[in-house]
Amino acid sequence: MLHWLWALLVGAVIGALAGAITKQGDRMGCLYNILAGLIGSAIGEALLGSWGPQVAGMALVPSLVGAIILVAVVSWISSQR
Repeated sequence: MLHWLWALLVGAVIGALAGAITKQGDRMGCLYNILAGLIGSAIGEALLGSWGPQVAGMALVPSLVGAIILVAVVSWISSQR
């Protein structure tokens, strides 16, 4: 149970960092940060592997890159509407 809470916290931080880097953080809430971090982690590790430091089972650098890609794509799609 504690692992899931830790993973949610790390996912929220990764999502918040991705939002700050892409300058989309002002529109993102806590739930969106968590989802962006967790889904971005899966995307980043699928594309780049699991190298670098790991926290809560997530490689930080690939997770952050994946979250940045996810936030940028979602922002672009939402701006097209």
